[in-house]
Order: sequence, then structure tokens, then C-alpha cells
Amino acid sequence: MADFTQNSAVKSAVRKLTEPLADVDAFNTLVQSVITNNPFGCAARIVSGVNHPPVEKSKETYTAKFVYQDEDAKKIGSGSESYSTVAGYKAGINAVLANTANVTAHGGTPAHDSDGDTFSATLRCYAANGEIFMVTFARQQVSVSSYEDDSIRTVIETWADGVTALA
Repeated sequence: MADFTQNSAVKSAVRKLTEPLADVDAFNTLVQSVITNNPFGCAARIVSGVNHPPVEKSKETYTAKFVYQDEDAKKIGSGSESYSTVAGYKAGINAVLANTANVTAHGGTPAHDSDGDTFSATLRCYAANGEIFMVTFARQQVSVSSYEDDSIRTVIETWADGVTALA
């Protein structure tokens, strides 16, 4: 049986944030600014005959957390809902809070636990040197993966050093 032989030195790195990103709007603004402004100097590519911008979103998830409380504000239940877009996340929160059948089933009043919410978006970036790497933004960290050239991490790290929310 043949063995697997390593043929590259793919790397990953993580930056843990001292404070989580404030909310979905701050998160979305940060992600969209990277897509729009291309601070990593990525280049557009044609892959399998399809044009791709220098930076593109490849995956995103937004999870809203809820608690249900009785008349004494005691927690009697909880729940979470995941959405694939910011718009879905915002609409979903309103839908859960307004769902009277769900409120009745829980036997309490729902509250959106926004501090418990999680967000994640992965961007595919086409480096000028030909590498394709990923930058994943989460509420409490930013990671870069699937890169070989350390200059890619250096560019991202330098950019992140200049973004107050990523301290």
C-alpha cells in the first residue's frame, strides 16, 4: 500500500481578540471592508473558466442565542438559531421573539442573548504569488489558513495591527 507523501508546507495562524467584535453590524462591516478594499493585495483569478474577484466570501454562519425567562426573570429555557446571511440572522431574531406558539411552549418570555451570539465568515483570497488562502473571521478571533509563503501572514498581521477591533 502506498504512503502519503507531504508535498507542501501549508500553514495556519490564529489571532485571538482581546474583546469580541461588538455585534453583527461591526462584524459585517469588517468582513465587507476586506472584500471591498482588498487590503491583502490579492489578485483576480479565472478558475475553471469562472472569473473570481481577488477576495470572495466562501462561507458564513450567524447564530443567535435566546433565553426564556419566567415572570421572576429566572431562566427556564434556551435556544439558538443559525442563519447563512446577516439579513436572515436579523429577520430570524425578530421571528423567534414574535413566535407566540414557541413562547407558549417554553412557558416564558424570550430574550435575545446577543452576547452569546456567534458569527463566522470565511474569505477565499487569491494571492498575487498564485497561492489561494483563507481568512476566517469569527467574533473572537481571526485565522489565516492554507498558505505557504510567510509573507501572506505578515501582510494580514500588519493589516490587523492597524484595525482597532482586532487588537
